Amino acid sequence: MAVGEMKALNVGPSNIEVAYERCGDPEAPPVLLIIGGQMINWPEGFCVELVNRGLHVIRFDNRDAGRSSHFPDTPVPDLRAAMAGDVSSASYTLSDMAADTVGLLDVLGLGSVHLVGSSLGGMIAQTIAIEYPGRVRSLTSMSSRPGDPTTGTPDFDAIGPVGPPPEDRHGYIGWQVRAFRAVGSPGFEFDESAVAERAGRVYDRGYDRLGDLRQKVAVVASGDRTEQLRHLRVPTLVIHGAADVMCDVSGGRATAAAIPGAKLVIIDGLGHSLPRALWPEFATHIAELVHRAEAVTPTT
Repeated sequence: MAVGEMKALNVGPSNIEVAYERCGDPEAPPVLLIIGGQMINWPEGFCVELVNRGLHVIRFDNRDAGRSSHFPDTPVPDLRAAMAGDVSSASYTLSDMAADTVGLLDVLGLGSVHLVGSSLGGMIAQTIAIEYPGRVRSLTSMSSRPGDPTTGTPDFDAIGPVGPPPEDRHGYIGWQVRAFRAVGSPGFEFDESAVAERAGRVYDRGYDRLGDLRQKVAVVASGDRTEQLRHLRVPTLVIHGAADVMCDVSGGRATAAAIPGAKLVIIDGLGHSLPRALWPEFATHIAELVHRAEAVTPTT
């Protein structure tokens, strides 16, 4: 069963609007997918893989992305200054984005869920597990890091030549193709047509260049979660690519090392992407964690 795109109103302490979709049996274990930017960055085919493994899947647009609320009347984000230690241009933090996410669960009537976060979404998922532990049945952190500036660092030699995104639709699509070539998975086929098609949809649904920068500044302003992660008591899976140039594999290793009992899966040839060939493997790992957690944790 699939439900088309919907919008939740007055979400969380910020009372924002959040666009979301649900698919699968609503009585199945709920899995909330979190990713940087728009929900369509989670491919539909990957969502189907999860549904086929007995899961109820929810994905959504973060604040400042797609059809959720944007924050244009806030300070112009200065990522360079933030990375140098001046985070005065931050409009919000990962804690605010975590509160949005928990607010969405409230609107949907979900007491607790299984969190799956990729990249920025992994950082938000970690923050939710730290700040709202009772809302989390299991945690999967993919292609992410705990905020320690010495781990999960980007390879600027690899990603720097891509440059900033153009403002026009055609230019943005081409930029996305170049960017995904730079940060993608060298061990797997690069599907240029799929990347271009999704980039066009992202642009049309409400691409916000400054919103994207505000999210990046929020990451820097939120600091290091490592010590807080050590206190988590939640079934955890960490997936990372050995070939990730956007977030070095040390980020995944550090995340798994910080969370007691976390399982670490490192995949050769995987970069900072979700290649189609790995959807079944990703989904199997996640479903195994979810069903294992469901067997020992009361549902709410």
